[in-house]
Amino acid sequence: MKLDVNVLRYLSKDDFRVLTAVEMGMRNHEIVPSELVDRIASLKHGGTYKVLKNLLKHKLVHHDSSKYDGFRLTYLGYDFLAIKTMVNRGVFTAVGRQIGVGKESDIFEVAKEDGSILAIKLHRLGRTSFRAVKSKRDYLRHRRSFNWLYLSRLAALKEFSFMKALEEHGFPVPNAVECNRHCVVMSLIHGYPLVQVRELQSPEVVFERILGLIVRLAEHGLIHCDFNEFNIMIDDEEKITMIDFPQMVSVSHRNAQMYFDRDVDCILKFFSKRFNLSLEEQIDNTDNSEEDSEGSSRPCFSSISKSVGFLDRELAASGFTRKEQDDMDKFVKEEKDQDQCSEDEEDSAGMDETIVRDVVSLHLLDQPGHTVEGNEEEIKENRQSCEGQLSEPCCEAHFNEDESEENVNDTELVKSLNKQRRRAIAAVHRGGKTIASRNSYKDKGGRSSHNSKIQKQLGSW
Repeated sequence: MKLDVNVLRYLSKDDFRVLTAVEMGMRNHEIVPSELVDRIASLKHGGTYKVLKNLLKHKLVHHDSSKYDGFRLTYLGYDFLAIKTMVNRGVFTAVGRQIGVGKESDIFEVAKEDGSILAIKLHRLGRTSFRAVKSKRDYLRHRRSFNWLYLSRLAALKEFSFMKALEEHGFPVPNAVECNRHCVVMSLIHGYPLVQVRELQSPEVVFERILGLIVRLAEHGLIHCDFNEFNIMIDDEEKITMIDFPQMVSVSHRNAQMYFDRDVDCILKFFSKRFNLSLEEQIDNTDNSEEDSEGSSRPCFSSISKSVGFLDRELAASGFTRKEQDDMDKFVKEEKDQDQCSEDEEDSAGMDETIVRDVVSLHLLDQPGHTVEGNEEEIKENRQSCEGQLSEPCCEAHFNEDESEENVNDTELVKSLNKQRRRAIAAVHRGGKTIASRNSYKDKGGRSSHNSKIQKQLGSW
């Protein structure tokens, strides 16, 4: 559809209001009912139907009455909404001639207020020449239903994000200025498509430079997937600029190696046919990456290091699935948990040694014939610390002096200390809660039953 911006001069605010109402209705309607457009636009005195008649005359909307009376936006109406928004933002003030056309986009010149020239790319998915979008692009992802305007908007957002990221990492790409709906505004490249170039001063240098760009993209986690003479711009100084990015995929894509080899093959075949470079042997050897006798080599996908950058993860490129992102996050979380567990084990080991030492000192203190070095104040502190750390009822009771005079074997002492240590550690990990006895319901808070329970547990003491 031809873009005639002269119609913009004669469109009023009500016209754009109704166009916006139709766009809003298309979020959940393929054909927006006339009554819904009227309710969203909210024009007085039934002016919506008059405006729709005017928009229909300029082919900004399409009328459909097969199932019910309704309207839908055309690409021309969607263009006008995007251009009007750009003009209101001050991105540009005039639209010029068409400088490019492709199977899924049109490119026009636009002028800023100071006279500088930019380029605007209008995505137009759904043309007869390219309708296999669902199988060749991943714009839909998990969605089943779609319309071409929405797919064009997704393609524009994806291209704008790729262009911004590649420019930040030093790749020769146009400068991304603004994005709205299905339009992308970028800097104008003063050059020619490589397919239109018949002679080069140094084709070998240009060839190596282009292959270097393919390798650099793979090192940053991306594959162009359409890297050919139609998407490479070259100026008079033989500087290279890449264009067209919506179809880029991640190096984790299941067909990444095939796409990488296809990009390399396109460049090899073009330079061998156009500039008569002796690269036939490299074209045949698609499975190896051994260097040629002349010094040049064919890049191999498996030999490229992908550790320079992770643009595929940052931009959610096709092939870098959510499962891979979850696995990466899970791996990072496990490393943090292991570090935390090692710190907790060190702390608990130190605490266990303190508890055992205090229990032994407390037991030996009550044994006849045994003495503990230190003054009485230190002995009292050890007793208090032991009673505070051990949360079992046995540590809160008073020891009976008559029973403490019995002799205890070393093995039984070690067993009882290990048992108390395990219970103390379990109580600390549970937040310091004590372990209740099975017979606690018989004597709630009674001290006699509490002491008898302690005596049974520590009969040897």
